[in-house]
Amino acid sequence: MSDEQAVLLQITGGVATITLNRPDKLNSFTRHLHRQLAQAFEAVEKDAAVRAVVLTGAGRAFSAGQDLADLSFDPAAPTDLGELIESTFNPLIRRMHALPKPIVARVQGIAAGAGASLALACDLVVAGRSASFLQAFVNIGLVPDSGGTWLLPARVGVARALGLAMLGEKLPAEKAEQWGLIWKCVDDAQLDAEVAALAGKLATMPTRAIGAIKQAVRLAHTSTLDASLDLERDLQTEMGASFDYNEGVQAFLNKRPARFEGR
Repeated sequence: MSDEQAVLLQITGGVATITLNRPDKLNSFTRHLHRQLAQAFEAVEKDAAVRAVVLTGAGRAFSAGQDLADLSFDPAAPTDLGELIESTFNPLIRRMHALPKPIVARVQGIAAGAGASLALACDLVVAGRSASFLQAFVNIGLVPDSGGTWLLPARVGVARALGLAMLGEKLPAEKAEQWGLIWKCVDDAQLDAEVAALAGKLATMPTRAIGAIKQAVRLAHTSTLDASLDLERDLQTEMGASFDYNEGVQAFLNKRPARFEGR
């Protein structure tokens, strides 16, 4: 398949679905894909009508990570992996963490290497039962990147993070759920319906509050209690002036469903 459309973006009912579209290459990353993925996230960020995001891959895999065919192994001019990470993967992960809208990863098949990091960088991960997560870096003499060394111990603790990173073995989706690495593992046949329902629900919720929750929770494990208390205070001041806070209170007092608008 041509890389002309390496990433697809579809927006329906407040939900933006971003699809990595290199199924013949297991949606592995190239610089071209990175450029299109950055454009998709930029469009989602700017579109006020988008209240939730689904990130997935076309075909039988979520993503196999970096496409080695997009790298140079010429001894005279090898690809500088640090430069590649700094110019592509790091901005992507930072953008996803900073996006004030919820991101749901829909994972089927393999999520390996940077593909696993990409899935875990989402706010909620829903995986099919046949899916698996693989910290493949060590198998080619590398270390986890794209936030992997930060995300793994934060989710599963140091012991399991080291086991996953050092041994480079597949972790089945069901065990990933049991370990707290992902939000939910469902039967493959139910994956689409589960993700659609979850994203649809998020798209009706108070989007600004969800963005603030993302910010506070992601900072918590590297912050002190005092810093977290201060941030909660500041965020609550901001949320208390929002339309959705007033709507939520009025709905509660009048015993009716809230009609949040994400503002």
